[in-house]
Amino acid sequence: MMPSAAVGPSRSKPKLTSTDFLSNTWAKLFFFVVGLQAAICVAFESYVFARFQFSIELQENETEDIEGLRSRYRTIPTFLALFIFGFLYVLILSWDALRLKNTIQIIGLCLANFALFVYTILQIDQIEKSINMLLEGKVLKQDQASRDVWAICKPFLISVPAIVGVITVAMSFIAYQLYREFAWDILKQIGADYRMKKRFLHYQIYIALLKFDFFFFLGFTIQFIVVVNNLKNFELGLHVAAVPITIAILLCAAFFTQRENKIGVAFTILLYFGALAYFFFKLVRIYQPGHSQDYDAVRRSLTAFAVLTIILIILTIINAFICMSNFGAGLKAHLLKPRTTDPEKDDANSYQMNDQKPPLPSRMTID
Repeated sequence: MMPSAAVGPSRSKPKLTSTDFLSNTWAKLFFFVVGLQAAICVAFESYVFARFQFSIELQENETEDIEGLRSRYRTIPTFLALFIFGFLYVLILSWDALRLKNTIQIIGLCLANFALFVYTILQIDQIEKSINMLLEGKVLKQDQASRDVWAICKPFLISVPAIVGVITVAMSFIAYQLYREFAWDILKQIGADYRMKKRFLHYQIYIALLKFDFFFFLGFTIQFIVVVNNLKNFELGLHVAAVPITIAILLCAAFFTQRENKIGVAFTILLYFGALAYFFFKLVRIYQPGHSQDYDAVRRSLTAFAVLTIILIILTIINAFICMSNFGAGLKAHLLKPRTTDPEKDDANSYQMNDQKPPLPSRMTID
């Protein structure tokens, strides 16, 4: 009679939800510091964005380089909107990583936050130069508050990298604690098979890279479309169309890898090489005589995004080949959850993995 007691309603596991990860102290602390960063930095960036918009008064003037001024004008709201999206995206990925207990993605978030720290430093100089050029071009309103817009916004822009730097250090410390806790969860989920854990590790790295690829590609494309001068309609249309196409490619890449479809993964790798060639071309074009003047307003930021995207694509290609070499070794069965109507079975695995071993007798549950 003992087995029936083990499976009785009184011993059933509670249904898991998307916020159950917050029961872990370190996970709760990690999400809190990332949320605090997002709240403060988005508020600061939004204030600067609004203050600049209220000060601008762009008018047609044939004696001035109106295209150059328009480019400088578009630079500031583009930067600020990109940062707001960046902080919110890091917050979303933090929730996703903690929910899935993905230590690789958590480490990646620490690196991404450091990249934001570097980029927030770059924005100070670029926004100052843009405001000074707009001031000289008489694009700002003539009231004193509008003319002093840089002095008003500077403290907020300087505070942002300071906050991001402190949060990055805190995230790194908490990530180490989470790594120690989640490592035991991985052991419980897939067992002590070193080779299987290594295969799963490469899969986690690959999926995390796809998520970061999206942000940096989108950031580069938005800056390119909005700020760069002299874009032809055909070229502009290609860049706009590239955004949904890129999203579809990244989703297909994860789908094909999870289901170990070699033809699909090989095709996505071919597309990665095409993207790599594109970013190398754009990096050269930014400094190429005859074209470099079109990139004056965003040369530094586009260079930073292009270099980071190139590095990420190279890492993505390497991990795609590694994941493809692991096909047929048993990982697929762990990654694909069997379809079931039992909510406990649907939610019981944070990694979306299931053990291949047959279910144990109920008496073993008591033991």
